[in-house]
Amino acid sequence: MIDVLSTVLTWAAVAAALWALVLVVLNRPLLLDRPASGLLVVFLLIIELALLVQAVIGFIRLAGVDREVDGVSFGGYLLGGLLLLPLAVYWSMLERSRWGMAVVVVGALLIPVVVVRLNEIWSVTGG
Repeated sequence: MIDVLSTVLTWAAVAAALWALVLVVLNRPLLLDRPASGLLVVFLLIIELALLVQAVIGFIRLAGVDREVDGVSFGGYLLGGLLLLPLAVYWSMLERSRWGMAVVVVGALLIPVVVVRLNEIWSVTGG
């Protein structure tokens, strides 16, 4: 995988989780007409676009790899990572309490886990 993109995704997701955690503490649900929530959604959208870039590059590299890589697991993590933030935001919009925003915290914190796992799967065979 791309080390710079992995690092940026990890730190951006942690920053988004911290931002959402502040909103949880302040008891602010995810409402798009509020500046803090709206900007958080924009930030999450940027992270999602970076995850899409990672997925496209990951599948291209997987197709051209000349060594043994667990393609099913690798592809599953690429696609699963793409689903985390949209599902968390959707759930948060349905749950109009602080706990809806807590789902965004958890969703954002899962992104670094997915990124680390992708890097482990990719590098397990030395490439």
